[in-house]
Amino acid sequence: MPTTDSNHKFHKILIADDSSTERLNLTRVLETAGYQVIQVHSGNEAKQSVEQYNPDLIMLDIIMDDGDGYQACRALKRNPVTQNIPILMVSSKSNPVDRQWAEKLGANGYITKPYSDHEVLSAIANLEQRA
Repeated sequence: MPTTDSNHKFHKILIADDSSTERLNLTRVLETAGYQVIQVHSGNEAKQSVEQYNPDLIMLDIIMDDGDGYQACRALKRNPVTQNIPILMVSSKSNPVDRQWAEKLGANGYITKPYSDHEVLSAIANLEQRA
């Protein structure tokens, strides 16, 4: 397991995506960069896991089997315990309306699939600077 980079403000990242391929790809990128990663397969599982794992950042896919990341984002931002945890939406939806909707629900960032490792790490670094 990689050591945590002391330059990171975020150390623990929760990934919620129903695609095991996407979760594994993001985990590879993030662990290589020194982050600790928790993987879950749904928005509901993300909502249930946040208090247990206390992540510094949540990465949510928008389209998942149990609903969507929008619903999870809204619920997390309405919960006083989790409302201050930054959320980075990750989606194949590239329409500007989708990005605007995510922001309206409280998402702090948005990246579209397919993405490069650099795009993922840059989006996280941007959120770390704003934290």
